[in-house]
Amino acid sequence: MDKLNSRTKSERLEELKRLASSHPKVESNGSVNNHIHTFYSFSPYSPSKAIWMAYLAGLTTAGIMDHDSVSGAREFIEAGEIVGIATTNGVECRASFANTKLEGRRINNPDQKSIAYVALHAIPHKNIEKVNGFFAPYREKRNRRNRLMVDKINKIVSPFDVRLDFDADVVPLSKSHEGGSITERHLLFALSCKIVQQFGKGAGVIEFLDRLGIKYSEKAKHYLLDKENPHYEYDLLGVLKGDMVEQFYINATDECAHITEIIAMSKEVGAICAYAYLGDVGESVTGDKKSQKFEDDYLDLLFEEIKDLGFDAVTYMPSRNSASQLERVRNLCESYGFMQISGEDINSPRQSFVCKELFDPKFQNLVDSTWELIRHERD
Repeated sequence: MDKLNSRTKSERLEELKRLASSHPKVESNGSVNNHIHTFYSFSPYSPSKAIWMAYLAGLTTAGIMDHDSVSGAREFIEAGEIVGIATTNGVECRASFANTKLEGRRINNPDQKSIAYVALHAIPHKNIEKVNGFFAPYREKRNRRNRLMVDKINKIVSPFDVRLDFDADVVPLSKSHEGGSITERHLLFALSCKIVQQFGKGAGVIEFLDRLGIKYSEKAKHYLLDKENPHYEYDLLGVLKGDMVEQFYINATDECAHITEIIAMSKEVGAICAYAYLGDVGESVTGDKKSQKFEDDYLDLLFEEIKDLGFDAVTYMPSRNSASQLERVRNLCESYGFMQISGEDINSPRQSFVCKELFDPKFQNLVDSTWELIRHERD
C-alpha cells in the first residue's frame, strides 16, 4: 500500500516526514505550479503525495486546486512545510454566467454553454473553512446529478453486462465523506474499472470501445493494448472522457453558483478570483479533450465582461496554447490590468508537475505572480 495515500491525514504526514528525512535532497529547479488536484477532487495523489511528487520534480512552490473543495488545503500546507516547498491554496469551481454578456456561449466548459470554470487563488488561511462551507451545499447538489448520470451510463453499457452502482463503485473512489467532491472523472474511472473487470486489459477493451462507437487515437490504442500499462484505468478514462461524456452528461443547474455570488464570496474572504482561459482546442495535450471552439472568437468581449464583473486575474497554461493564443491573452491581461497566474492542471499519473515553458524568461511574470499569491494568503 502507498502510505502517502493512506486513509488518514496523520498517517500520510508521518510517511512524508519519514521520506523527507531519509531521501537524498532534491535540488529545486525553480519551477512553480498553482493547479495541482488531489484526491479531494480527482487525482491519484493525496495532498501529502502531491507535495512529495512536486518535491521530487524540483518544484519551488506548489498550489492545491481541487473542484468545489478546499478540504485538502490544511494537509497540503503542512506537507509543504515538511519538505520545504512554499505552498498556495485555492479552489476550482463552475459558475453560471446567466444574465451576463457571455450567456449562451461556449466559454471554457466543454460540456455546457453559459457555465465556466473559475479559480479562487490564495485563500487566506484563516478563511479556508469558510470557503469550504460555502461549497458544501453545492457538492451535495452535484451528487444528485451524479446519480442521474450513472443511470444514463448504465443504459449505455448494460447491453454489455457492465453496470455501475453510485454508492458501491463511485463514492469509495472519492473523499466525499471528508468534504471532497465527486466529479465526472470519478464516474468514468469507476466505469473504467468495471470495463477492465469485465473484458480484461488489452484487445477486449479495444473491442468493447469499437462496439460502443468510442473513438480513440493510435497513442491511446497503444496504451490500452499494453496489459502491463501501470496507468491503464487512467488512460481508459481519458478515452471515455474525450468521446463519451456527451452521451450521458446532464446539464448542471443549481449546483453552480452564479458568477456574481462567487466573486462576492471571493472578495469577502480575501481570495483572488481568476478566469481560467482555455482557448480553442486542436489536439488535446492531455488526450481527454476533443477538438472544440471556446473563447477565442469573442475574446475581446470576454475580457470586457470579466473586468466588469470584478475578476482579479486570468489563469492560463502555457503548455496548452499556441504562441499566438498566449500573446493575445497576455496583451489583454495587461490592457485590463489583470494579474496573470499559471498552473499545470494535474489530475493524472502521466502528467508532469513541471511546465517547461515557464523556464522561458518571457514567462517570468508567472513565476513572480506565484510568490505574490503566497504572500497574499499569508498576510
